[in-house]
Amino acid sequence: QVQLVESGGGLVQAGGSLRLSCAASGSIFRIDRMGWYRQAPGKQRELVDYAGSLKGRFTISSDNAKNTVNLEMNSLKPEDTAVYYCYADVITDRGIGDRYWGQGTQVTVSS
Repeated sequence: QVQLVESGGGLVQAGGSLRLSCAASGSIFRIDRMGWYRQAPGKQRELVDYAGSLKGRFTISSDNAKNTVNLEMNSLKPEDTAVYYCYADVITDRGIGDRYWGQGTQVTVSS
């Protein structure tokens, strides 16, 4: 069994910063990839990457030795309000590959 635990969400004013962290644990043989998605109210879940409006404001970093991934968010805007989910593409100790998800953490940006 694999667990992903997120931390660091909250309420911030526009222009502020937040740092999200995610740690994976359990029956992990190898993690091929970790990252973030977000889902705003009434919208589909979308990948958090360096494209579009996120470029230059969001930074994703990972520590393979610790099975962690972080999301540094700067110059936050009200449209960044969403539930943020981390994911990990894991090969378990039993050799089974699957994508696992965190429970989600709420980020709210006030104007």
